Amino acid sequence: MTTLEGTGDNWLLCYNKGCGKKYKSDENTSESCLHHPGAPFFHDAYKGWSCCNKKTTDFTDFLNMKGCTKSYHSNVKPVEPAKQIKETSNSSEGKETVVQKACQPQCQQPLERPSEESPVCRLPLTVGDSLKPLLEKLKEKGNEQLTGEKDNENIVISIGTQCKNGGCKVAYEGEQSDSQTCSYHPGVPIFHEGMKFWSCCTKRTTDFESFLEQEGCTTGNHVWIKKKSTQENKVSCRYDWHQTGSYVVVTVYSKVPNPDLSFVEANPVKLRMYIIFGEEREVFDMELILSGVIDVEKSSVIFLGSKVEIKMKKAEPMSWRNLTFPTKKPEKVEEIDDDNLSD
Repeated sequence: MTTLEGTGDNWLLCYNKGCGKKYKSDENTSESCLHHPGAPFFHDAYKGWSCCNKKTTDFTDFLNMKGCTKSYHSNVKPVEPAKQIKETSNSSEGKETVVQKACQPQCQQPLERPSEESPVCRLPLTVGDSLKPLLEKLKEKGNEQLTGEKDNENIVISIGTQCKNGGCKVAYEGEQSDSQTCSYHPGVPIFHEGMKFWSCCTKRTTDFESFLEQEGCTTGNHVWIKKKSTQENKVSCRYDWHQTGSYVVVTVYSKVPNPDLSFVEANPVKLRMYIIFGEEREVFDMELILSGVIDVEKSSVIFLGSKVEIKMKKAEPMSWRNLTFPTKKPEKVEEIDDDNLSD
């Protein structure tokens, strides 16, 4: 052992990581040293040790982090491990020269952040068992309301009245028109980031005339009298999020969400939620710029009786400190009235 100069009484300095204390060799026991047997790591602003779960963002706290293992003190300075990097020599013999280089701290480089303007795509959705009976009841109630309105003797449908279903161009020509099949869009028209589309399907265009000519994605009965329930009101919904090692889950609390009229779309750093829910067809419309990067192809959505859960696969195994970057003023989403589409 090497004796430290100027310390007296044969005091030695422990080189175990995270210890650094002075000790006497005759007082060194298996319980004397508290240290970290692993290696330090620095990743995504976090600093910690590979041997335990301790980590911090503050470098001073990292230096003062207590060890996780007890053992003997050691005054043997650890040798930095070396790795072999083979480089082909340019000599005429064509031999390989092995160059020894000290290992650098193993820090995983974060992925390059994609642009927020990257193309978005809709996340696949499933309907949970808790929602299915609620949707059936909502549909039955809507049919009863429509029948009651039509049976009202005071209501007279004039010849030439345009069908109120979105995207339908058929006009009322008499009772025979009631037996015709209506091809329409059950959702609402949306203009967003230069694109024009219906919330109920994936057809998109930048041309307004092409948008008006889009064939409906759903078939049903014509609606000659516009129901009040089709008037949608934008509202705010409570939402929160949590994460695991591989996923970030956003939960939007909306009672009886309608999967046929709603959509969730994303690119690697942006999430758009457009959820229509309840008997009054209220609309929750929000766009979030994510603080991390997601794998869109492995992300999905499930609609449940009282909420919508968006499960986003992390593109890299790291902890997100926040769900989003500081918010910026959201772009205004322009909506147009169904009646104006047929003009």
